[in-house]
Amino acid sequence: MVTKTTEIWATGRRKCAVARVRIKPGNGKIVVNGKEAAVYFGGDALLGFLNQPLAVTDMVGKFDIFANIDGGGPCGQAGAMRHGIARALVKYEESLRAVLKNSGMLTRDARVKERKKSGQPGARKRFQFSKR
Repeated sequence: MVTKTTEIWATGRRKCAVARVRIKPGNGKIVVNGKEAAVYFGGDALLGFLNQPLAVTDMVGKFDIFANIDGGGPCGQAGAMRHGIARALVKYEESLRAVLKNSGMLTRDARVKERKKSGQPGARKRFQFSKR
């Protein structure tokens, strides 16, 4: 038998990072991969970045957020989680869509690392040209 829960799931992506975010009404606890967000990200800058969707919509402290994040580095993971939180908030209340869309939090940042080409030392860099 399927039990109905108040949890809302959403996926956020940035660079190579993928965040599966679930939110449920609570007191503002944020857990990432089984650790507190402050411990996992280790800085106020990334924590502020995570809380942007909540701050814009005046929902700070109203939800408990749990996330599983794979791939990428700390900044990409924080961006993926921010994207996932914004998408989950829209699922929770459709009227928040306009506010989040205008602040650019529902747009997936499509910039990814460019691949290295063969015959070159990097993605764009070329070996020095020698005429003779």
